[in-house]
Amino acid sequence: MLCAIAMTGSAKAGTLVIESWRVDDKALWETVLIPAFGKRHPGVEVRFAPTTPTEYDSNLQARLSNGSAGDLLACRPFDVSQSLYSKGYLEKLDGKPGMENFDTTALLAWQSDDAKTTFCMPVASVIHGFLYNKKIFKKLNLQAPKTEAEFLNVLDTVKKNGSYLPLALGTAEKWEATQTLFTSIGPNFWRGEEGRRALINGRAKFTDPQFVAAFEYEAKLASYLPSVASTQTYSDSQHQFASGRAAVYPVGSWDISYFNQVQGLEFGVFAPPVRTVGDKCYILDHMDIGIGINKKSKNKEDAYKFLEWLGSQEFADIYTNRVTGFFSLSNHLIAVRDPIGKQMMEWRTTCESSIRVNAQILNRGQPSMEQELWNVNALVLNGNLSGKNAAAKIQNGFSTWYKPERK
Repeated sequence: MLCAIAMTGSAKAGTLVIESWRVDDKALWETVLIPAFGKRHPGVEVRFAPTTPTEYDSNLQARLSNGSAGDLLACRPFDVSQSLYSKGYLEKLDGKPGMENFDTTALLAWQSDDAKTTFCMPVASVIHGFLYNKKIFKKLNLQAPKTEAEFLNVLDTVKKNGSYLPLALGTAEKWEATQTLFTSIGPNFWRGEEGRRALINGRAKFTDPQFVAAFEYEAKLASYLPSVASTQTYSDSQHQFASGRAAVYPVGSWDISYFNQVQGLEFGVFAPPVRTVGDKCYILDHMDIGIGINKKSKNKEDAYKFLEWLGSQEFADIYTNRVTGFFSLSNHLIAVRDPIGKQMMEWRTTCESSIRVNAQILNRGQPSMEQELWNVNALVLNGNLSGKNAAAKIQNGFSTWYKPERK
């Protein structure tokens, strides 16, 4: 009996535990991903143990502190994971098997500021654009716009028709104003990474013409929002587009699976419009999730086996095609089966990719740029703040604490 108990305890101690906030992925991990890994490593037991997204960061920190955290940890992008690494909770992954399948840009969200140390393996990103209702566009003889002027003409045509809402977007929760609209259209104004890095390096300010122009264009879009936009939630906006009452919906690719379930809804997608015909296009391809190894894991040998598999073609293909709207960050060639997802992923080959303008380094002071952008963009879309004043407000708060960290 004592022998049996000892053997049972040993088996449990050797089970790899994966921590994550992706509660919705539990069935996929348990029925597809873990069994696929198990075929290659039949002796390794793996358990997926997700935590509610809003509680994940604090709970994970507590478990890491008391030594009860899992072996593999889902990593938020940028500062949250960098903080875990700085506290000594994450292994260095440079040169480990599987990491060779990711290029420098894919690693950006999970590296030290000097880019010398990587502490999480990239898994997936989300891409931003605009969904459009095909039936409405056909009825009003509209084409998916490619330039800013064409986009305004489309919205104006829908507004004048009066039968549909031009743009399904609310500002009650504020984050959508920034994350699904402003940081999506913005890269075409500030030239993506060129403009974002210029802010970090101190070579640019939010009051420079390219950033002001982005806020001013956003202000023009305000007149096409629902009249109740200031009290409209994210869920309300989803329902507006899903029900066929709105022509255009600013989308993060995570929304694709939601709209795929709506019977009778025919929708297409277009990239954030460029400024004028012939301009280079920029898209928001934002790192969303990575995986790291707990430095205090008691089963690092198997954890590294699992990490290597996470960097494989097999994992990239399964994850991209089963978690619709989350695109592999590896350099493997993936055949995306979802038509909208496929089109969005193809933008990577025709446009330059960028990330949310404030994601790296610029969120580290007070006032928080993330919260400031939420508030300012909501005010712009509610018609309570001009584009020029929005840019000035962001720059004024930013300049009180930020000193360029990179020359």
